[in-house]
Amino acid sequence: MHTRTFVAAAVGLGLVTLSACGSSDDSASGSGSTTVTLISHDSWAVSEDVLAEFEKQSGYQVKVLTDGDAGQAVNKAVLTKDNPQGDVFFGVDNTLLSRALDNGLFQSYEAKGLDQVDAAYRLDGDKHRVTPVDYGDICVNYDKEYFADHKLAPPTSFDDLTKPAYKNLLVTENASTSSPGLGFLLGTAARYGDDGWEGYWKKLKANGVKVVDGWEQAYNEEFSGSAGGKKAGGDRPLVVSYASSPPAEVIYADPKPTTAPTGVATGTCFRQVEFAGLLSNAKNSAGGKALIDFLISQRFQEDMPLNMFVYPVLKGAAVPAEFTAYGPAAEDPETMAPADIAAHRDQWVKSWTSLVLK
Repeated sequence: MHTRTFVAAAVGLGLVTLSACGSSDDSASGSGSTTVTLISHDSWAVSEDVLAEFEKQSGYQVKVLTDGDAGQAVNKAVLTKDNPQGDVFFGVDNTLLSRALDNGLFQSYEAKGLDQVDAAYRLDGDKHRVTPVDYGDICVNYDKEYFADHKLAPPTSFDDLTKPAYKNLLVTENASTSSPGLGFLLGTAARYGDDGWEGYWKKLKANGVKVVDGWEQAYNEEFSGSAGGKKAGGDRPLVVSYASSPPAEVIYADPKPTTAPTGVATGTCFRQVEFAGLLSNAKNSAGGKALIDFLISQRFQEDMPLNMFVYPVLKGAAVPAEFTAYGPAAEDPETMAPADIAAHRDQWVKSWTSLVLK
């Protein structure tokens, strides 16, 4: 979905990020099996001791299969739903939720502790086909040094991005291939409406927006404000990324700066919610249910932010000080009902592709 975990930096930090891990038993999980298999996108990560605690308490060993970004992973899960590779799928977000639900990917399960999850994120109502696990905000990030050097105020809104002062400064991801790219498109649709978003993108294109395939290229190659972008010679001081990207720049820096080198244009944010679900034809339903319960437990929810750079949905879960200082969630992000996304997403992406890429 978004490689937001800065995978290169995760090496040696005790994070479980491998494509298949946590179990020496490579056989498929099944009824009565002690192995439960989780399918996710490449940004899945959890501290080893936290996962080990779950395995000890539950009696299940967790096998993790990662499969590209969220869109790719969801599409593959839909194609293999009659004979799934695992028991639980984690990482479908509100931009793709309808695709998974309409294809019958998940069976109903009301997780233990769900009543302690903020109701605003329970987007499947009483059907309980998916369980909210985390949320984050897709927002334009800016390179503080660039704007200070050019004595230019950074943009704060969608409207600002179309102004001549910011011509040729923004890089974003392809809405048809990237979750943050799609989220940014949906943010503009939420802001300007079905009748106005195309006009907005015409202005953005005329103002020199650059489009690349995915987040990794946009953030770590094209963006001048990230550590990776600086090394790669990136020359775009504006990028579509996450509100939690600035604290990552601080946490992984050596030495650590006293302030984040990047900031967030808070008027450009779109709220993204991620879910987990018990696959319809899961072979180990009991293990899958236990795993979903774990994903909304306080232990996992408080471990998650510094591993996957997202916010917990559990009420009262502690948020790292670095998030509060450098990457607070947007106070008033753009949002869109899943039904509206389902009704328009494919046509919007098709129109966007024709308008922006051709």
